Amino acid sequence: MTDSSGTQPPVVRAVVQDVQLDVPLAVARIQTRRITMGPDVAGGRHVHNGPVVGVIESGSATMAVDGGPETVLEAGDVFYEPGETVIDRFDAGPEGVTFVAHFPVGEGVEPELRPL
Repeated sequence: MTDSSGTQPPVVRAVVQDVQLDVPLAVARIQTRRITMGPDVAGGRHVHNGPVVGVIESGSATMAVDGGPETVLEAGDVFYEPGETVIDRFDAGPEGVTFVAHFPVGEGVEPELRPL
């Protein structure tokens, strides 16, 4: 990205995801995790106790939320898993996947994943 003089600006900011939460959330902290899944590992149907936002660092994953369409996520793609909503799939691709996930939580609450 260059400016009108043809030079690269020192800082470039771009919004890559802007999630509107279904329910306002009193956030006391945000826990960030780097998660690695081996090739073809199936995450299984699950629910989180709060929203999860993240970005794929490497590899790929197939994701489907609450009966919706499947989406293949690749390096650089962002994702959102609404809290208390069924995540039908978050499965690693044939090369595995590494992603960074952010878990905003309230005071005294730990992020949870409940298998279904």
